[in-house]
Amino acid sequence: MKHSMEHILESVQKGELSVHDAMEKLKPQEELGYATIDLQREARTGFPEVIYGEGKTSEQILGIFSKLMEHHDKVLATRVSSEKASFILEQLLLKYPDQTFFYHESARTFHWIHSSFQEKWKKGYIAVVCAGTSDLPIAEEAAITAELMGNKVERIYDIGVAGIHRLLNKASLIEDANVVIVVAGMEGALASVVGGLVSKPVIAVPTSVGYGASMNGIAALLAMLSSCASGVSVVNIDNGFGAGYFAATLTNTIDQAIEKVLTGKGEHT
Repeated sequence: MKHSMEHILESVQKGELSVHDAMEKLKPQEELGYATIDLQREARTGFPEVIYGEGKTSEQILGIFSKLMEHHDKVLATRVSSEKASFILEQLLLKYPDQTFFYHESARTFHWIHSSFQEKWKKGYIAVVCAGTSDLPIAEEAAITAELMGNKVERIYDIGVAGIHRLLNKASLIEDANVVIVVAGMEGALASVVGGLVSKPVIAVPTSVGYGASMNGIAALLAMLSSCASGVSVVNIDNGFGAGYFAATLTNTIDQAIEKVLTGKGEHT
């Protein structure tokens, strides 16, 4: 269902596709009344537009999801409740009975990958490090996002600083990752500790987990922003998706650099 410009033009040349249909597939956006869908985002950024499900009705998510399926091999919706997911799944299966859809209740993500799609995995892996079990929904949102963007993910969960030996036992696995995502609530100390142990970029995700003085994640956010460890960047509270996407962008840059060297297209000085 993905329609690259080259494939579309070749289809027109072979007489397999009319000029009118080709123009439909190449148009930059689709107006649905309640949403303007960016159909060219994958061509610009490497991944299709992602649906933020919170605040949208089931019907609106379904309409956007269906339209994106017509133009891409993958579609991801985040912050989708189980009630909305049940409705969307039922309707999509009526239209696409041969396709498989995935809902992760904890992460609240709903996604689809075309059955014929062959993933080209990026080299290495992203480590998603989680302080506690209560942080799992945000950690899983990050992990699933990174995986959909072509990355292998190592999940390293429940290794908060209250039991620092758990983290130290996993230090080599974390260090060997291309990028490290650290998800933590309470005082958010895990990000600084990991940042001081590894030589890789660390993306810190504060969560809204914690008692009163944690202020729904504000304490963790401020601690991570004030980290004395070098190489730590911070996304917004509970923004697992943003962390997974940013980590995947970094690994994509690494992959492109390696590819240039291997093919001799890189610049030499």
